[in-house]
Amino acid sequence: MKLAFIGTGKIIADALHAVTPIQELEKTAIFARPHSKEKGEALAKEYGIKEVYTDYDLLLASSEADTVYIGLINSAHYSYGKKALMAGKNVIMEKPFTATYEQAKDLQETAKAHNVCIMEAVTVLHSPIVDEMKKNLTHLGPVKAIMCNYSQYSSRYDNYLAKEVEHAFDPAFYGGALYDINIYNIHYCVELFGAPKKVSYFPNIGFNGIDTSGIAILEYENFVASCTGAKDADSPGFISIQGEQGYMKINGKPNVAYHLDVEYANPDIKEKVKDEAGAMVRATIKEHFEAPADFHRMTREFRDFVRIIDEKNYDAAEKSLQESLTTIKILEEARNFAGIVFGE
Repeated sequence: MKLAFIGTGKIIADALHAVTPIQELEKTAIFARPHSKEKGEALAKEYGIKEVYTDYDLLLASSEADTVYIGLINSAHYSYGKKALMAGKNVIMEKPFTATYEQAKDLQETAKAHNVCIMEAVTVLHSPIVDEMKKNLTHLGPVKAIMCNYSQYSSRYDNYLAKEVEHAFDPAFYGGALYDINIYNIHYCVELFGAPKKVSYFPNIGFNGIDTSGIAILEYENFVASCTGAKDADSPGFISIQGEQGYMKINGKPNVAYHLDVEYANPDIKEKVKDEAGAMVRATIKEHFEAPADFHRMTREFRDFVRIIDEKNYDAAEKSLQESLTTIKILEEARNFAGIVFGE
């Protein structure tokens, strides 16, 4: 893969570091807006990137890149992604993929028309923890409840309280807790259980109409998933899935999950045992899984992107894209339910 990095923000710096050990990936170019040219040049020097562009159209027409990684503000994803696809470039799009399902479908159709791939860069879809969760679902029996929480007091929230609105809290730039942080919780639900029957969202709305935190409710056929995301408060993060026969739980921020605990009823012991509170409970089997250490939380996803694109594995790219489309549809339904309006 010959990759061009689109943007100069923190996520681009993280990605440049994350891909360092991937020998099959060549860092060919970086795009910086004119006012960020010096920042782009500094990143290019640090990571050995040959070309710095301030003209996106010129990069698409002239660079050697076969793929672009778009790490710009949320509101720029769709337009920059479509331009790249129409220029015959594969696209790796930072989350959230787009603001609307209509935009996402348009990108899907554009990619097909130009015989290229487009995928969302969200760590959840490339996590060995999620692979392990899929294997353990059968131990849980019929699922009865899902509870997710990713809450982190934003470094920009103090400014927001002082009425200084940065992109992360601006509806004009598709900010807010749902699209920025709760999206990870929703990706877990979609990856494990697909699309829900019904979606609702109950946010805390700030002075400019954006959600600073909120709880999304995803109603499935036989259970409900409660997804909490907050940029205005802190809480330990977790993903918890409960079934008739047991549960599994991630303790920690959902986007960097490294540990999974699973506990389920022991089918070989029918007699109940006494727990610490004196209650008679089922004998259980407890298992703990730790993900293999990697260079950076984003390294595994870029390894997957390189493999998929270099092998032209369009089926794998489409599978990933379909999951992203389902997630975007849920986000849009949740936002509409709460009356949150983007682009104003």
